[in-house]
Amino acid sequence: MFGELVPTGGGDPIPLMKKRLRVGRRDGCDIILNYGNVSGHHCLLEVEEGYWFVRDLRSRNGVKVDGKRVAQGSRKRLDPGSNVTIAKHVFEISYDPMELGAYGTPPQDEIVDDFFRESLLDRAGLKRHDGDQRKK
Repeated sequence: MFGELVPTGGGDPIPLMKKRLRVGRRDGCDIILNYGNVSGHHCLLEVEEGYWFVRDLRSRNGVKVDGKRVAQGSRKRLDPGSNVTIAKHVFEISYDPMELGAYGTPPQDEIVDDFFRESLLDRAGLKRHDGDQRKK
């Protein structure tokens, strides 16, 4: 086991059995949260350099870490004891980075190369489609 998600409102902890877990409402997800406000494929949890990260998979109701929203498509590090909110369901993540191979400085939240893959217009949803361009 690589840690667990502990529901803050009570309930059984969810064991993190693999280093990469898809969370959502669909049956094919590794962690199924069967709530109407959770997207089919809501977010991805994965371990990198001994730390858990969460990536919002463009979910409808979002992901927050310690109360701050994770931008769609980006990722955020989950330090031990952090609260991760999936839709409106809050969990505390419990794990030991040293047991997962952590050493040195924790990795960054967002990989810089990923940040520059999309243009600012694309990320803001302002990209023109081919049919929208004016003819000269």
